[in-house]
Amino acid sequence: MSKPPGRPYAEVIGDPIAQSKSPVIHGFWIDQLGLHADYRACHVSPAELEDYLTQRRGDAQWRGCNVTMPHKQAIIPLLDRLDPLASRVGAVNTVVRGDNGSLKGYNTDVGGFLEPLRDRLKEPHLYRMARILGTGGAARAIVTGLAGEGFTLVLAGRDPAKARTLLDELAPGGDHHTPRLDHFAAPTDFDFDDREGLLDLVVNASPLGMAGQEPLAFDLSHAPPGAIVYDIVTSPARTPLLEGAEAAGFGTIDGLSMLIGQAAEAFQKFFGVAPPRDHDAALRERLLA
Repeated sequence: MSKPPGRPYAEVIGDPIAQSKSPVIHGFWIDQLGLHADYRACHVSPAELEDYLTQRRGDAQWRGCNVTMPHKQAIIPLLDRLDPLASRVGAVNTVVRGDNGSLKGYNTDVGGFLEPLRDRLKEPHLYRMARILGTGGAARAIVTGLAGEGFTLVLAGRDPAKARTLLDELAPGGDHHTPRLDHFAAPTDFDFDDREGLLDLVVNASPLGMAGQEPLAFDLSHAPPGAIVYDIVTSPARTPLLEGAEAAGFGTIDGLSMLIGQAAEAFQKFFGVAPPRDHDAALRERLLA
């Protein structure tokens, strides 16, 4: 846990951590801006989390950290304050150190997820519906974000009771639904209504389809005409779900969009300057290399 000497720095923590793309993203922006700063990955096990924060509190060069699994909820009681959005989501993915060593937790996953949808969300719609696949940690930010944008949610997981509990906590009062995940595996001949003026999303919020994981069983006949298919998996960036959706004529959004969006919010909190987003195409090339 030694720090780079002589310059401000931030880092990403998790267990495991080698797979994180955050150092590539933040390092790219640091280089583009010519900042005298560093960003790196730090492996922190659950047993080390409290000691890690104690050490960093006293380090005036440490600007904060991004938080990945399995710490997004476990870190909350170790912080001094929570941003209201992080409190509402019940998960923290960014910690910022104050001048006095205080630690404040944020959630930039919500903004990162919504960022590539912003232009569509500015438009008026008669109805908005999202089919969200998965009820894990990522789903908390996605449910919170979409509920705040007026979506009716269909949250599918292996355990519908878990999905219902999550909706009751994060999106109470809506006419939401909780089918089993395998409901979407087989083809359907459902005749969708006219989708004029509607905004439909299909979101893979699970690790299914990620390299080394089971494939996601989702038949695209369950996607309404004109739907946008959004997969938050980043490895591979072009998942089988997205490839199939694109071939079938659906609009698609990949997981790198959310990853870069959430990192941009965190970068400004760490270093006090906005990242150069006009270089996103070059950043994507580096992430895909």
